[in-house]
Amino acid sequence: MAGPRPSPWARLLLAALISVSLSGTLANRCKKAPVKSCTECVRVDKDCAYCTDEMFRDRRCNTQAELLAAGCQRESIVVMESSFQITEETQIDTTLRRSQMSPQGLRVRLRPGEERHFELEVFEPRESPVDLYILMDFSNSMSDDLDNLKKMGQNLAQVLSQLTSDYTIGFGKFVDKVSVPQTDMRPEKLKEPWPNSDPPFSFKNVISLTEDVDEFRNKLQGERISGNLDAPEGGFDAILQTAVCTRDIGWRPDSTHLLVFSTESAFHYEADGANVLAGIMSRNDERCHLDATGTYTQYRTQDYPSVPTLVRLLAKHNIIPIFAVTNYSYSYYEKLHTYFPVSSLGVLQEDSSNIVELLEEAFNRIRSNLDIRALDSPRGFRTEVTSKMFQKMKTGSFQIQRGEVGIYQVQLRAIEHVDGTHVCQLPKEDQKGNIHLKPSFSDGLKMDAGIICDVCPCELQKEVRSARCNFNGDFMCGQCVCSEGWSGQTCNCSTGSLSDIQPCLREGEDKPCSGRGECQCGHCVCYGEGRYEGQFCEYDNFQCPRTSGFLCNDRGRCSMGQCVCEPGWTGPSCDCPLSNATCIDSNGGICNGRGHCECGRCHCHQQSVYTDTICEINYSAIHPGLCEDLRSCVQCQAWGTGEKKGRTCEECNFKVKMVDELKRAEEVVVRCSFRDEDDDCTYSYTMEGDGAPGPNSTVLVHKKKDCPPSSFWWLIPLLLLLLPLLALLLLLCWKYCACCKACLALLPCCNRGHMVGFKEDHYMLRENLMASDHLDTPMLRSGNLKGRDVVRWKVTNNVQRPGFATHAASINPTELVPYGLSLRLARLCTENLLKPDTRECAQLRQEVEENLNEVYRQISGVHKLQQTKFRQQPNAGKKQDHTIVDTVLMAPRSAKPALLKLTEKQVEQRAFHDLKVAPGYYTLTADQDARGMVEFQEGVELVDVRVPLFIRPEDDEEKQLLVEAIDVPAGTATLGRRLVNITIIKEQARDVVSFEQPEYSVSRGDQVARIPVIRRVLDGGKSQVSYRTQDGTAQGNRDYIPVEGELLFQPGEAWKELQVKLLELEEVDSLLRGRQIRRFHVQLSNPKFGAHLGQPHSTTIIIRDPDELDRSLTSQMVSSQPPSHGDLGAPQNPNAKAAGSRKIHFNWLPPSGKPMGYRVKYWIQGDSESEAHLLDSKVPSVELTNLYPYCDYEMKVCAYGAQGEGPYSSLVSCRTHQEVPSEPGRLAFNVVSSTVTQLSWAEPAETNGEITAYEVCYGLVNDDNRPIGPMKKVLVDNPKNRMLLIENLRESQPYRYTVKARNGAGWGPEREAIINLATQPKRPMSIPIIPDIPIVDAQSGEDYDSFLMYSDDVLRSPSGSQRPSVSDDTEHLVNGRMDFAFPGSANSLHRMTTTGAAAYGTHLSPHVPHRGLSTSSTLTRDYHSLTRSEHSHSTTLPRDYSTLTSVSSHDSRLTAGVPDTPTRLVFSALGPTSLRVSWQEPRCERPLQGYSVEYQLLNGGELHRLNIPNPAQTSVVVEDLLPNHSYVFHVRAQSQEGWGREREGVITIESQVHPQSPLCPLPGSAFTLSTPSAPGPLVFTALSPDSLQLSWERPRRPNGDIVGYLVTCEMAQGGGPATTFRVDGDSPESRLTVPGLSENVPYKFKVQARTTEGFGPEREGIITIESQDGGPFPQLGSHAGLFQHPLQNGLTLGAQHLEAGGSLTRHVTQEFVSRTLTTSGTLSTQVDQQFFQT
Repeated sequence: MAGPRPSPWARLLLAALISVSLSGTLANRCKKAPVKSCTECVRVDKDCAYCTDEMFRDRRCNTQAELLAAGCQRESIVVMESSFQITEETQIDTTLRRSQMSPQGLRVRLRPGEERHFELEVFEPRESPVDLYILMDFSNSMSDDLDNLKKMGQNLAQVLSQLTSDYTIGFGKFVDKVSVPQTDMRPEKLKEPWPNSDPPFSFKNVISLTEDVDEFRNKLQGERISGNLDAPEGGFDAILQTAVCTRDIGWRPDSTHLLVFSTESAFHYEADGANVLAGIMSRNDERCHLDATGTYTQYRTQDYPSVPTLVRLLAKHNIIPIFAVTNYSYSYYEKLHTYFPVSSLGVLQEDSSNIVELLEEAFNRIRSNLDIRALDSPRGFRTEVTSKMFQKMKTGSFQIQRGEVGIYQVQLRAIEHVDGTHVCQLPKEDQKGNIHLKPSFSDGLKMDAGIICDVCPCELQKEVRSARCNFNGDFMCGQCVCSEGWSGQTCNCSTGSLSDIQPCLREGEDKPCSGRGECQCGHCVCYGEGRYEGQFCEYDNFQCPRTSGFLCNDRGRCSMGQCVCEPGWTGPSCDCPLSNATCIDSNGGICNGRGHCECGRCHCHQQSVYTDTICEINYSAIHPGLCEDLRSCVQCQAWGTGEKKGRTCEECNFKVKMVDELKRAEEVVVRCSFRDEDDDCTYSYTMEGDGAPGPNSTVLVHKKKDCPPSSFWWLIPLLLLLLPLLALLLLLCWKYCACCKACLALLPCCNRGHMVGFKEDHYMLRENLMASDHLDTPMLRSGNLKGRDVVRWKVTNNVQRPGFATHAASINPTELVPYGLSLRLARLCTENLLKPDTRECAQLRQEVEENLNEVYRQISGVHKLQQTKFRQQPNAGKKQDHTIVDTVLMAPRSAKPALLKLTEKQVEQRAFHDLKVAPGYYTLTADQDARGMVEFQEGVELVDVRVPLFIRPEDDEEKQLLVEAIDVPAGTATLGRRLVNITIIKEQARDVVSFEQPEYSVSRGDQVARIPVIRRVLDGGKSQVSYRTQDGTAQGNRDYIPVEGELLFQPGEAWKELQVKLLELEEVDSLLRGRQIRRFHVQLSNPKFGAHLGQPHSTTIIIRDPDELDRSLTSQMVSSQPPSHGDLGAPQNPNAKAAGSRKIHFNWLPPSGKPMGYRVKYWIQGDSESEAHLLDSKVPSVELTNLYPYCDYEMKVCAYGAQGEGPYSSLVSCRTHQEVPSEPGRLAFNVVSSTVTQLSWAEPAETNGEITAYEVCYGLVNDDNRPIGPMKKVLVDNPKNRMLLIENLRESQPYRYTVKARNGAGWGPEREAIINLATQPKRPMSIPIIPDIPIVDAQSGEDYDSFLMYSDDVLRSPSGSQRPSVSDDTEHLVNGRMDFAFPGSANSLHRMTTTGAAAYGTHLSPHVPHRGLSTSSTLTRDYHSLTRSEHSHSTTLPRDYSTLTSVSSHDSRLTAGVPDTPTRLVFSALGPTSLRVSWQEPRCERPLQGYSVEYQLLNGGELHRLNIPNPAQTSVVVEDLLPNHSYVFHVRAQSQEGWGREREGVITIESQVHPQSPLCPLPGSAFTLSTPSAPGPLVFTALSPDSLQLSWERPRRPNGDIVGYLVTCEMAQGGGPATTFRVDGDSPESRLTVPGLSENVPYKFKVQARTTEGFGPEREGIITIESQDGGPFPQLGSHAGLFQHPLQNGLTLGAQHLEAGGSLTRHVTQEFVSRTLTTSGTLSTQVDQQFFQT
């Protein structure tokens, strides 16, 4: 039966919306792409085109349709057309008994991002020729199997004849490689390894495929068993040879190839042949190596093949494997056979007696499976095959019906980017190739596929220095490409020339180009890349009218200050559609005939709250409130009663009409009935029309009321006589007989107008819109409101499943479940009680829990209360200001009746032990139902029943709850509306998508991890989910290639496969195999098209190395059982969800047993578990707080009880949300000229997420630093590029610069600087500074102290260079301070930048120069404050300086030919107890003879020495170190002249250790390198030609309490004594003034911290104070020196760099030269560019 057809109007509206949205989307992508050429344009999107028309003035890169609409000629449009051509197509002949496919060949060319769909026909006949080859293990353990096979040769032939009339059969045998250790190589064993056996061999083809069954049986009778040593066999060699030796084996081209592999042992695979005993073997070359006797000959020289190799080769040769194995080896092959798309696995009897039955079963199973795969596909293509006829299996094969032509849908897609690189930038072999789309049983389809990456033809025909471009540029593709220094459409304007600005001035304005552009050659060149337009840039294209915040309603573009609307839209802001399609009602009319359509909206003639947007009566809005709205007016007009009787009745805006009969409810808008309080009669009325009461509306009222029968008159005297006696009797009944209350309520006099019931009978809720887990359901009391009524109620969950609650309760009566309990306390609620951290709340919580625990402990199995909190409840009558306590107690399922009875009893007694409670209120919530009580106090008409909604992940998509008012245990009211139905609708989930398992284990040798994704609850539609990988201990781009994208399930598809490429191990990682488990995670998210995420929607991929896989297979994956923990199990289903940037909510299901509480362990992912934080919880959930933003945490939980702790749950990881970043690091300016500067900045100290962009703003300021005019904004969307060249600044004008960063949470605060480039001095002082640079392996991701590398190279700028040797944007300088951003160690940079900013808030600002400056200097006092060793006393330095004492001096000159210190020392962790020490060869005039490496514990102990006689060896592996202990290493070199100076480094390997043995690391635990840090980077400030100030920060990890520092100063090239100073004290930053230095001489400084544990490693730096032009150093304190270089708006240096209270006598300006690790040279004596930083 056909469904309802959409109206023509609906189809028209849908088509219009689709066309508008699609065109807008494509145009936006082509328009917005920042392209500079035709080729770049056509590569943006498959629909992008380029206009080469010389006269075209619009955007040249756009869609072809929009270019034509904008006026571009069709012949001038360049578009790359794709092509699809079938080159070979032979129709399928179903009469032939062979596999066929159509088409057989095609040629396709696609643009990047384009895809093609075509159909493929595949035919598999009902009966086809079969080639059966039996490959059997001939080791000694298979002797009985061989005997049975000899006996069953005839039976085997009979089974084959039943399956097909055309068959061949063959036989081969294998053992293993004839080499050690696989085979016993003793001569006697090589001759006969077992009695009555053949010599050992690898593989031999015994019987090629033959139709002669007798020949097969006879040859088989003569075979004997052989033997080998180890248990695994060499079957993989035999399988490969069987596949590739097609001529020797005899495979026929059009038959079904079956390979039976029979064994009872495991298998060797790739790399097993490359072991130490067997010798290094080359990889298998995948070729046939059988001699004339059919024996495999290359077993000695080639390794075993890998599993992926076998999968590929068997598929290539149409061979389907059947693994017939015994129970002993079944587990090995159970996993192996899943890698083959079509295969079978069967269990052999120990003697192979069932091999015939096994083959018959396997053959029938294989015949119904068909796999189609794309072989030899280039990296730029993706191929996917689906079918509407056949179901796709989890392995990727289709369940087919033989004898039918199957139709398959093929999707061939050219992807745009491969691993982040555009496909057109890849090698040619990745862009084109021959794809072989191959089914299981035939040759398949050959596709010649290529991606169109051609260059536009017009770019190959450019006119160089064209006259059309005034010989200042090249004419190409319709426009001029100007040479450097020229601009304009015809390159007629020199960017460096000045021109008259008069033509650029708008009338009435004094700024050229309205201040929004620059005047070039008499024309305005507007800023903002298209934002400003017009002759004078007077139009702002961001200031057109907006609708709902969207410019031009996102239905047009802003041009010349007005909206230019897209077709179909009009209005000032393009908000009015020309079509009236949005006004069409459900009947096809316009506005239901109740209004007119204007601007796409219905304007109704009569507005009402009951009409919707198309003037249609909204009946759903009428029913809930209309009856109540009409009630009082109907009463007063019809009967003269009610609250509006009298004059107020005239206020009613409608009339009533009394009728004899009312229409039925379905014929009118609403039918209402109410009880009249004055006479206790029920009246009824209806409403017709549109349901909106008005002056012309009429309400029809039934003339006759429904009244109860009247009393007889003669009863009145009798009642008057009996009244006193009756009153006494009732009083006694009320006091002593609860059952009489119900009888009393039946009396008319007591029940008059007195009824309670729910206000509504049905609620419909959507789970995704719910803000809480409960619903306040109003209950009304009508009639006489005197007296007190108590109503008992209950709610039942999942009533749509009959017997669900009863069944759940009967599953396990002793299982602990949480019971929610709510009570109203006999005390008022205060604000402090609502705050959990207040003292008042804590005291009341303790009181409540103590008293309730005392009461409930009489019930067996009840645990103590937890999660106690307080609240108020509105709509609770006169007691709504009282405190309500909510708490949770754990109790067995079977305890529910006892809990309910005890709770009601205590509430009735108004006390729980000593805790006073208000009567008439409680709620007890179990896991599937709840019961409670509410109270109506006197005069109260309405109270709320707080109904729990039992929200569960496993709920049905639409579940029903039933709320029922049970009875009135106290009071005289009768129950009215007793039932309320609550319907909760989840998001419309038609399909459930999830992973098949929560964890997968893959081998790194497979090169690709294949992860299945399944779909359940199919409804035939399509579904889509997003996926992305997330790092664990495995790291992206190191262990695997990160992927993310969308999975689209077509109708009928139930299975998809995610593929993640695995990477080969690095050199260091190769030593870690078996020591650290590498794992990463894959997450599903963002379900679409009605899909819903099931469990598990996150899976963990464990990467195992091949030797690990071998060990796991050999041990049959038998894992040790955890130790017994009594009755406690591990908590189930742990789940973590970020609740903000610094919070994570972690919950789980209680385990089996009786836990007393839970212990949660959480730590930062990547850290050692020994650094975990512990939390104790009494309930199965906890909130982790005070976390770092955008940080990955790992957590797990265990339960504990009287027996101790139970096992921990599985590990769960969660990442906190992002926060906005902090301000960027200090700004640095490289002054290129007075109008050009290069601005750079550091990454924010706290990124709090992934930085995605920076915004740089700059503008003029006045003398008061206030902005003049607008600020110019530049968006830097590449976060790695933290450098910007700013040109065309105004000379001699100060500018204000700001930089701010953005991450996923938004923009952070800005960093500000104000500078005038013209005020920089002409003779700067040069201080090349090279501190000790920690280097981090960018691949390692460890903290920068994990690897220490020292350097003492002196940096010079090239001679005559006009630009200082400025490093890249990772180095930042400020007034003599250098902060290094180390590659791969952003956290270190953050901390250093923050410390530096706090300690040195220097500010470079313009000001009026001081004319009178003090000539006194604190520098002189600093020099005399230093005490050398020849003095007998020490002097205390002024404030801000530590005590400085000279300790020792020695001669640092080296003997000629003695090696220098090794220049670098690098540590690499190989395991928890081993590391590699590497260094660089030192300088030496004589040949080196070797090295010495000494190491010992930092706190003392045995000294170990390693002598290395080979001078070429610059690394050594050190084993047997103690975990978590610091070691000091010394490395030195030796020559003929003796030993050189040593290089020192301190390192610690941190790892988890066994709790009972702190020196034994846990197997498989993570390990990291750390070091007791060296002091912070050395900072040098030149004070004079012979003195400087040295400062440093305290070490981040001092490995003890710091008591002082040791500073050593010596000439870098030798030649003078070394002086050592001691600086006492421990402060965040230490400073030292060093006098007595020489100009133009490099000095080496070393600083090391002295702690209570000893000395830490050194921080080293080399500096040179150079004079300019060889002249004298400028004199401080000299007026001549001051006025020799006059400064406009001079620069001052913050005095906090020097002694407090001191002052400098001139403006000292310093130039700082930084370097990267790879630059070198000599520093120019005259440098015109200075590097300043604020």
